Amino acid sequence: MQKAKKIVVAITGASGMIYAERLLNRLKTAELQSQLSEVAIVISENVNGILKNELPDTKLTDFGFKVFKNNDFYVPFASGSSAYDLLIIIPCSMGTLGRIAAGVSENLIGRIADVMLKERKKLILVTREMPLSLIHINNMKTVTEAGGIICPASPTFYNKPQTIKELADTVIERIFDLVEFEIGAKRWKSI
Repeated sequence: MQKAKKIVVAITGASGMIYAERLLNRLKTAELQSQLSEVAIVISENVNGILKNELPDTKLTDFGFKVFKNNDFYVPFASGSSAYDLLIIIPCSMGTLGRIAAGVSENLIGRIADVMLKERKKLILVTREMPLSLIHINNMKTVTEAGGIICPASPTFYNKPQTIKELADTVIERIFDLVEFEIGAKRWKSI
């Protein structure tokens, strides 16, 4: 049996709040509760405005996880001595990616990413923007070489999703594969 994980979900000010919402919804399901010991949410300064625009009926406090502001450095997962297992940044703005690649820890999200990389723990950045500049690509290369995982929010279509939520869930299932959660995801079948 796998050890229950302590995870941090960071939400930055990029479009794509549906991905964060679908991830948090899935994390609170019974099938994942035995695989989790703790979930914390950290939000950047722009999240509430974008969330209100994209998902006006969603409140981050409704998921049952503690929500922290991006300027709060007095949390356990801001330290390398904490026992947190991974950080998922969803959606991850290109600005956040750039600051992580440069090792800038001016806020809590940057600090947690720095902790995950230096402690050789899992860091997953779910980027959503396109097209990409060479700067973005080089930042992705830097984070990957440091041990992070770049997971673009690229949905799959082979399972024939019928709704926007089902389409977004294809990205969430890939994230859970990377985290090694058992979720019974739909798999590619040969034609």
